[in-house]
Amino acid sequence: MIKIKKEEIVKKHCYTKLVYERINKKLKTNFSTDESQILIKKILEETTLENYIKKGKNFYISNKQHAIRVTVNSNTFRVITVDRITNKLR
Repeated sequence: MIKIKKEEIVKKHCYTKLVYERINKKLKTNFSTDESQILIKKILEETTLENYIKKGKNFYISNKQHAIRVTVNSNTFRVITVDRITNKLR
């Protein structure tokens, strides 16, 4: 079983320029860069460890309260994308 270090993900996660556009597109929002970063950090901090899943080279962090799943690369800790949680993703 793989041990996920939530604190490391929260501390080291980072972004590329393109991910901000992807976040807005996927969530149908118009967040600024700062607003996107605040939202993602809040989700990473508030989500319980049992909702952190590692599959292949990514972490999938599902927060039902915000109905958002964040995908983070497990090697670089870069946020790849976010998705609205639907019944299919739960």
